[in-house]
Amino acid sequence: INMYHDNVDSVMGFFRHVCRAFDGTVDKHALAEEVAAFLDGRRNIIIAGPPASGKGTQCELIVQKYGVVHISTGDALRAQVAAGTELGAKAKECMDRGALVPDELIISIVKARLAEEDCRTKGWLLDGFPRTGVQAEAMKAAGIRATHFVLLDVPDSILVERCVGRRSDPETGKIYHLKFNPPPDDAALLARLVQRSDDTAEAMGKRINMYHDNVDSVMGFFRHVCRAFDGTVDKHALAEEVAAFLDGRRNIIIAGPPASGKGTQCELIV
Repeated sequence: INMYHDNVDSVMGFFRHVCRAFDGTVDKHALAEEVAAFLDGRRNIIIAGPPASGKGTQCELIVQKYGVVHISTGDALRAQVAAGTELGAKAKECMDRGALVPDELIISIVKARLAEEDCRTKGWLLDGFPRTGVQAEAMKAAGIRATHFVLLDVPDSILVERCVGRRSDPETGKIYHLKFNPPPDDAALLARLVQRSDDTAEAMGKRINMYHDNVDSVMGFFRHVCRAFDGTVDKHALAEEVAAFLDGRRNIIIAGPPASGKGTQCELIV
């Protein structure tokens, strides 16, 4: 027992982000139910893919099914600025100068958002971040760990077609596609639809190339929790595949002093 206590804190330093402690003195079946609730619980997900690969649609469906908190770096940054925080003030200074917000500041903003109560209790879905290997390395250094990494694969030619046909409604924020998801036949709606300035074939080509230049360096940090999906299939069929991944394999460590009941719980988990 003394040997266990001498070592447990040093071990836990590596696993606190995925750890929960349980009262090992309760009935073994009651304890097993608590452990099962933990194992079926919080997911920390990153979703990635090139522009127009369908990340937004899958984010909506993941949030509906699992109740995780959807986070984009842009939303997190704007929230910090609006709240007048120290991080927000630094970001606003960069934006006012027309400069890019540096990676270390973006990482600090993301880490602060993920530390909020809703993310800690519900889990989170980080949308399209990190975008570079430098950002992925900084996330690892900051102790931000994902349980799942969803990667959407779509051929470049399809991405361009998806992109140039996109139109958005500035009043509702809803996005349509002239071919794949046409807007309702409403004259007022059709008149106000707009196309983003970067939703052109030329601009899209540059964005796709930037994605391909960076995706391998990002993936080097997440291959152990990653699965790639065909982003060209029906959105609901894709959502079912993603759900099977998110509900799937668990890699578990169980710890406790001698005679704490590890063996019994191992049997019940298995």
